[in-house]
This record gives sequence, C-alpha cells and structure tokens, in this order.
Amino acid sequence: MRNIILFDNEIRDKLLPFTFTRPVCELRIGIFTIREKWEKWLGGKVSYITQDYLSEKYDISISERNFLINGSVLPNQELCSLIRQMEDGEAMLLNGELIAAVLDRNQFNRLMYDDIEELSSYELQDTPILKLNNIWDVFLVNNQAIRSDYQLITKGRTSQTLSHTNQVLGKSDVFIEKGAKVECAILNAERGPIYIGNNTEVMEGAIIRGPFAIGDNSTVKMGAKIYGPTSIGPNCTVGGEIKNVVILGNSNKGHEGYLGNSVIGEWCNLGADTNCSNLKNNWSEVKVWNYTSSSFARSGQIKAGLFMGDYSMAGINTMFNTGTVTGVCCNIFGGNFPRNFIPSFSWGGSQKITTYDPAKVFEAIENMAILHGGTLTTEDRLLLLNVYEETAKYRPWESPEEMTKKLQLTPK
Repeated sequence: MRNIILFDNEIRDKLLPFTFTRPVCELRIGIFTIREKWEKWLGGKVSYITQDYLSEKYDISISERNFLINGSVLPNQELCSLIRQMEDGEAMLLNGELIAAVLDRNQFNRLMYDDIEELSSYELQDTPILKLNNIWDVFLVNNQAIRSDYQLITKGRTSQTLSHTNQVLGKSDVFIEKGAKVECAILNAERGPIYIGNNTEVMEGAIIRGPFAIGDNSTVKMGAKIYGPTSIGPNCTVGGEIKNVVILGNSNKGHEGYLGNSVIGEWCNLGADTNCSNLKNNWSEVKVWNYTSSSFARSGQIKAGLFMGDYSMAGINTMFNTGTVTGVCCNIFGGNFPRNFIPSFSWGGSQKITTYDPAKVFEAIENMAILHGGTLTTEDRLLLLNVYEETAKYRPWESPEEMTKKLQLTPK
C-alpha cells in the first residue's frame, strides 16, 4: 500500500473559508473528497501536510517511500500512471508548481527543512490536470468530477432496481446504492449521470437533472428541483431549487428557496425561504472576498452565489447577494441583504453584526449534534478557537480584550 502525503500550499488561502477547518484535500468535489479520490486511484493511505493548528486532527505519517502530492489536484488515469512510474527523488511540476514527488524517508526529512537540490524535476506537458485555484473552482470543476467519480464507483457493479413509480431518462446512467429509496420522482440522466448513495431517500415529486450525486444517509425532499452539476455530501437534507451547487456534507437546505453556483460547508443550515443571488442585475463580473488581500477581488465569473463556511446558519427569509462569502461559525438573520463578506464568528445581519461568542457557538453545535448524531470533540473545539483567533482581524467591532477573554474558554 502506497504512503500518500497530500500537502497544502499557498492555494489554501484562496480556498478559505472552507480550508479554515480542513486541509484542501478534504474538500468534496463530485462524489468523493479529493483525499478519497487519491486513495482509490493510487491504492494507498493518505496523511497530511497542513496548517499547524489543523495537524492535531490531520496528522502526517512518513514511511520509507512517500508519494507527496499537491492536495488541490484531482487525480485522473493519465496523471496516476505517470506518478506510479516515478522513481525516488523525482518531482513533477506544472508551471513551476509542485504537483507530485516521490521521496524516501531521508529525502522527505531534508525537504521539510531545506530544498533538495538532488531532486530531478520536470514540467508536465500535454497532461490534463484538474486543479482547484479559487473557491469558485469547486462548482466549476464539479461536472467533470461527478462524471469521473461515477465511472470509478460504478465500474463492474450493478445498480439497485428503480421502482416503476419513477420517470427515468437515460436509465443506463442512473446508479442507486443499496438501501436507497426513490419513489414517484423524475430522473433525467441524459446530460450527465445520477448517483444516489446508500440509505438515501428521494421523496415523491422530486425532479433531478444530472450530473448529480448525493451521498449516504441523505434526503431529497418532496418537490425539490435540482439541476446539475450538483453534488450533495452524506447526511444532508435538500429541497427547493438548487443548481450547480456543492454541499460538503452534514448540512441542510431543506426548504423552498433558490441556491445556485454555490459551495456550502459542513454542519450548515439554511432556514426556510433562504435565497441567494448568483447573477448581478447588469450581468457584470462578480467580485468575491479575497482573504489574502482582505478585499473584494475580480472572480472572472458572471455567476457566483453563496460560499458558506462550516457551522454557519441562516434564519428564515435570509437573502444573500451575489458572491457572498460567509465565514465559519456564523449565525445570520434579519431582513434585507447582509454584507457580501461576513467574518467568522459573526452574529446578526444587515442591521448590525456582533461577535458570536465561542461558548454559545459550542452550545449550538452540541444541540445540533444531538439531533443529527454528530459530536464536537475537544480537538474540534481547539481547532475552532484557533480559527476564532486567526479571523479576529476581520471583526473590527471586537476589542482585543474581548477576544482574549473568549480565547480563555476551557474545552470540555
């Protein structure tokens, strides 16, 4: 079994707020996370090189032979074939950026402290690379990712039989896992495959157009209208109208309301009739918050909706403007549009925003965990306190004294 080490680099900052709480490779695109893709393609076990405060949860394992791979890159057959052929001390670059290297233990240890001059590096030529460089890439590459993962997960397998109560177009590209229930739904796989995970239910009247994937133990509610390419992670509930969306997992958008060209983290909840705009009225380019420059930056996209970090929630009738970025652990509510950038640990909406006290955040998460079967470990608490400290500069209303006091919370 190969020892695979997926590393974060400066791209990590362009994938915030999602990478505040996970390494880049733990992002879900298509059916699998990037980590899961590499484990399946290369037949190995993954560990991580990531931020110091994340390394307690996402640690590193070094062996006698290590496959060091850029965590923002998605695997494919051609790339994996090249990596398998690499010798110790070889490195693969794309426009000067490290994509992969194979290192023995000594080479790896030296790399951690200094550049290895003896590495034999070469630039990739004419090799298709699917890679994340910005947060909107998560939904932009999702079409290709769903198709690739669908082929990988269904190869040599037979789908569960679909009930005759459903209307199905492109039946050969619909795969239903064991325990899934789909009744009185319309499934159109003529433009892309549809994958339904284990023990997931698609309720009556739901309309789904591929490419679409939904993970295990999830629910598509009655009358939902879902356009591909859309990926829903495990343990989610979705309803209303959804188009070109990625929900990482353990989150709910269970009611009416539109969500398009968006990425939603884990343990999020969108209240009834929450809507997001994904297109400006003048059809101009959308600007999106850039954590690196602490300012709004051009995205090059005409369509961009909501980017919501983990553990964030929106009350009923919340309206999100085009290209809104919401940090980690936010509670958003009230009439009118909140601002297009909402810092982590924010409480409020368009009228006034204050700090969402970490103690109250933890209490809310624990209440949610009781309902959904999750848990907030001491490790998770410390991780979130690190995020709270790292994001303090985006909360100008909070005094240093207040922040220091809240950081003295003792995890249970």
